[in-house]
Amino acid sequence: MPGKPVTDQQMRLYMSDRPFHNQRVAAARAGFSERTGRRIEANPVLPSQRKPVRGRTVPDPLEAVWQPILIPLLERDSSVQAVTLLRHLQMLDPDGFPDDRVRRTLERRVREWRALHGPERDVIFRQSPEPGRMGLSDFTDATELGVTIAGHLLLHRLFHFVLAYSGWEHAAPVLGGESFTALAENLQNALWTLGGVPQESRTDSLSAAYRNLDKDATRDVTERYEAFCRHYGMVASRNNPGEAHENGAIEAHNNHLKVALDQALILRGSRDFPDIDAWRRFVDEVVARRNRRREDKIKVELQHLKPLPTQRTTDFTELVVRVVRTGGFLVHSVFYSVPSQFIGQRLRVHVYDDRIEAYLGATHVVSHPRMRGRKDGKRIHSINYRHVIHALRRKPQALANSVYRDNLFPRSEYAEAWNRLSEVLPRKEACKRMVDLLWLAHSENCEADLAALIAGDFANGALPDAKTLRKQLLGSRTELPEDRKVRLTDLSSFDRLLEVRT
Repeated sequence: MPGKPVTDQQMRLYMSDRPFHNQRVAAARAGFSERTGRRIEANPVLPSQRKPVRGRTVPDPLEAVWQPILIPLLERDSSVQAVTLLRHLQMLDPDGFPDDRVRRTLERRVREWRALHGPERDVIFRQSPEPGRMGLSDFTDATELGVTIAGHLLLHRLFHFVLAYSGWEHAAPVLGGESFTALAENLQNALWTLGGVPQESRTDSLSAAYRNLDKDATRDVTERYEAFCRHYGMVASRNNPGEAHENGAIEAHNNHLKVALDQALILRGSRDFPDIDAWRRFVDEVVARRNRRREDKIKVELQHLKPLPTQRTTDFTELVVRVVRTGGFLVHSVFYSVPSQFIGQRLRVHVYDDRIEAYLGATHVVSHPRMRGRKDGKRIHSINYRHVIHALRRKPQALANSVYRDNLFPRSEYAEAWNRLSEVLPRKEACKRMVDLLWLAHSENCEADLAALIAGDFANGALPDAKTLRKQLLGSRTELPEDRKVRLTDLSSFDRLLEVRT
């Protein structure tokens, strides 16, 4: 058949049929043309024993430059690219190489030269994981999923932990960077959720997360991580910088997890969540479904894991801060408020990835969601209006120019109330009305209900007033009738329920 070379078997069949049939019939029985039969009879050597004769159909465009010019450049540094060599030839001889028509020929020639004369290349050795041997941790950017919290894009990462043998995984959103705090907190959560500890904990180079710190701080972080692994009886190991394939058991899982989350979000029909906790629960559900498909291997691996220690270890960074006269303290360029009674006191602050906890001695004082400082140096404030409302009620005029006024309002309705009051009323009256609204929300513990009433006033074109809204709140609450009598059970009746054994 056209395009297919004749095989030794076809030729032998043709030659054995030729004494009994003419050329046309013998060629047809062998599966080729009569012309091929005549060529075989003229040269009866088997095809496998013939030396192929090949030659160029067009002149070699690189013949004049390959040996004298290009080979020395490749021998000097074999990493030079073919396109770089082409540009070099075009500078030397613009008329000889006016365009890029020889680029593909040059790339093929360079590729063949590297295969024959180039340096040794690195080899990736596929591994056979042992059950209970290694757990891998990594951070991966999850902003590309397009998740929003109350309409705002969530800039975050995912902490991802995977067992190399079974593929059991744990994932959690991380709001900050690849810090020791985020690693320690989430790795502990993964181990306690798993119910066991692998022999080795593999990560990428942690120093990448602390490149802006000095050598002493970087060394301290390394010591804390090693102490963390000693607490759990794990051996700490890291892959070589820039060698992502050494963490291949989790790098591939990172992509698979994000694809699974993306598909689950498509089925959900929305990428918006009311708060970060709802997004965390969604991630947990997706990961749990993925782990159920690995139950057989997980059962095998659980038998080889070491037991957990009796308690968790430190998974936060501790700071000692002083509460200043403005009613709060600074942590990483963020101002956090506390009740005014603690002004002048020194507090121990535990800094987690998503929150901070402040203590006076062993007594818990306050909690705040953790916030990150801005790159432009402008200070961020995390203010709980309940901490300052008593002082603000005595000095309501301080609200107008307070540096953390816009962070003081607990809900958007309160911020809108201030905007409308300050536009219509004189500053003194606007400040007094706004402070009265905040005091009402605090004293009656009706922050959400009051926000709904404020929104109703906006819809009716009215300005919110604390006295009027207080009456509406008290009127809507159900009071117990005064004349209802409660009949108490006689305690002696319980004696009949007792069995006395003589």
